[in-house]
Amino acid sequence: MPSFIAVLASIAIAGGFSALIGILVTARKREPVADPPDAGAGVARAHPTIVGASHGRAPKGYLSMLERRLALAGRPPAWSVDKILIAKPIVAAVGGLLAVWWISGDPVMLRVVLGACLTLLCFFVPDLLLISRGQERQEKMQNALADTLDQMTIAVEAGLGFEAAMAKAAANGRGPLAEEFIRTLQDMSIGRARRDAYQAFSDRTSSPDLRRFTRSVVQADTYGIAIAAVLRVQAAEMRLRRRQRAEEKAMKIPVKVLFPLVFCILPVLFIVLLTPAVLSMIKAFS
Repeated sequence: MPSFIAVLASIAIAGGFSALIGILVTARKREPVADPPDAGAGVARAHPTIVGASHGRAPKGYLSMLERRLALAGRPPAWSVDKILIAKPIVAAVGGLLAVWWISGDPVMLRVVLGACLTLLCFFVPDLLLISRGQERQEKMQNALADTLDQMTIAVEAGLGFEAAMAKAAANGRGPLAEEFIRTLQDMSIGRARRDAYQAFSDRTSSPDLRRFTRSVVQADTYGIAIAAVLRVQAAEMRLRRRQRAEEKAMKIPVKVLFPLVFCILPVLFIVLLTPAVLSMIKAFS
């Protein structure tokens, strides 16, 4: 009976806490945000959710970090700062209820510690999912960069301008890199300076290859360097780096396979091979 009462009390507390968080997050005022004069002033610029969330109880630094992670993940339609702030306490409450139900069966210190760890882990599950999605998206962009630069090089050498070649590569391509090219072209079509649009594109990625590419394009535009030569050099460099990353991953495979081989496969193999011999020896000496 006491364990049942504790579960009911935990459900009531978690429900009230989740409702309070939902009211604080969803009911706050949203103020209109004017576009800042400097396009590269920060990651959280020109997005209304961070301004609305700044009136809540979450720290501004954490909100800026969430905005950065959302930008790296491509701002999925089902994800936003408000939804993440609401989902974190709800998931933590569910984990806490499961922990209380598990602890009530045998209330020992080990279960209490593990239940607390489970609740804490559930609280950070939305952050972990967002980080994982952002890393996966950035890896796809980095792997697709070399082939995309080859297409742009061919288009520029055929007589197209850089923006036209970018639009051609975005129209023919699929994936996050094509989406980012389209967004950069849309920024320039609404009157944004080319340098600012390229800088915003660099801010939306964590790939060093993409950042190097945007810096090269900005420098070529500033100093009047032929963009075809820049694209050709960048494409060759990106192919070389992609091959080096593949070789690096291939060299790590033996080390990663070593531990499962030693601790999982070899013991089973020894058991299968040595068990008949051991049984024969026991039978012989008995």
